[in-house]
Amino acid sequence: MSAIKVKLPYGQEEVEIVVPEQNLVGVYSPNDVAPVANLPQEIVRCLENPIGTKPLCELVKGVKNVVIVADDNTRLTPTDQIIPVLLNEMNSAGIKDDQITIIIALGTHRFMTEEEIALKFGQEVVKRVKIKNHDFKNPDALVDLGVTANGTKILVNKEAYEADFKIGVGSIVPHHIPGFAGGAKIVQPGISGEKTTAETHLLSVRAPRSYLGIEDNPVRQELNMIADKIGMHTIFNTVLNRRGEVVGAFFGHVKEAFTAGVKLSREVYAVEIPEAADIVISSSHPCDIEFWQAHKTLYPSDLAVKEGGTIIIATPCYEGIAVTHSEMSDITCHSSQCLRQMVDKGEIHDEVAAALAIAWAQVKEREDVYFVSNGVTDEDVRKLGFVPFPSVQQAFDAALAKHGDAARVTVLTHAPDMLPIVPGNR
Repeated sequence: MSAIKVKLPYGQEEVEIVVPEQNLVGVYSPNDVAPVANLPQEIVRCLENPIGTKPLCELVKGVKNVVIVADDNTRLTPTDQIIPVLLNEMNSAGIKDDQITIIIALGTHRFMTEEEIALKFGQEVVKRVKIKNHDFKNPDALVDLGVTANGTKILVNKEAYEADFKIGVGSIVPHHIPGFAGGAKIVQPGISGEKTTAETHLLSVRAPRSYLGIEDNPVRQELNMIADKIGMHTIFNTVLNRRGEVVGAFFGHVKEAFTAGVKLSREVYAVEIPEAADIVISSSHPCDIEFWQAHKTLYPSDLAVKEGGTIIIATPCYEGIAVTHSEMSDITCHSSQCLRQMVDKGEIHDEVAAALAIAWAQVKEREDVYFVSNGVTDEDVRKLGFVPFPSVQQAFDAALAKHGDAARVTVLTHAPDMLPIVPGNR
């Protein structure tokens, strides 16, 4: 019986698993798409060829102040290379650096430190313009814009709302809540209040399975309505390959530029897999900081595995489960139905956490989840409703013993950034 050694990224390191060759469906990664030859040229090309709007230099002429809403260090968007070009372009239209502010679209993530900001945005940008963390918990930093047509309360960053011109900077990648990250997601949850984020997240788990890879869905529609409400003028979105290199950039109208970017995003991240597996082994890379990010590993794995199968997650989770949602593990023992009832009765204060707990429960109710992590204790893994293992190999050996010698095995090397296309499994 021959065996294959499979390597998985694990933070900055690698882990190795030995899988019997006859069991292996395959080892899958985002498609290896070549990066653009010259990133500065691609950024300029993108700005000179806007989608659904005028060029940036024309759009900002005469405005008093500009807010750039940019993603945080949980994303790989090369803001340190993009934003200097945006600043120069606006300077050429008469907008000075002191008229421009960057607001970091944290959603409900923790504040970035000064060191992290310098690394993410680059020293040049730090010296040129003001950079602020979005404070989603501070009511004085938010403005109430009423509700959407669906009844979602709209609380957004006040400074961004009041700016004369707004541009969102981020990347387009499959995402379990709005189908794809990018576009209007930079506003919600990026610069929204906790209540708004809770309601859109809870909307996403009304469906029995995630919206991963479904471009048009109720959550995306809600995000677009909120972006329209605050007057988000444009977006600058990149599509990255699995090494974090830019393969394409899109600037223009929030919805139109996003739609164009999704097509390229599918070319990178959508991976055809011939059959659903009994066991799926998945790395959380590049979403390794905490499980609040690494949980994105669950949804592609859920699409790649048979109902009743086993998902094995390998994730370092350097900062534990969730820095800004520290009580998360207190509710993850409940079923999805129970959690919904608790939300309806007002028994859970952190409704953003409740929404994710429901999403995790929906996966656990279909499959078992084995968990390998240096950053989360075995006790907390059990609270999450997962089964802890000291190594990926031991987790795999246990799963193989459970499913039998003929079990089919799929490996996802960069699961959070993947969209498995599996016959009959949607």
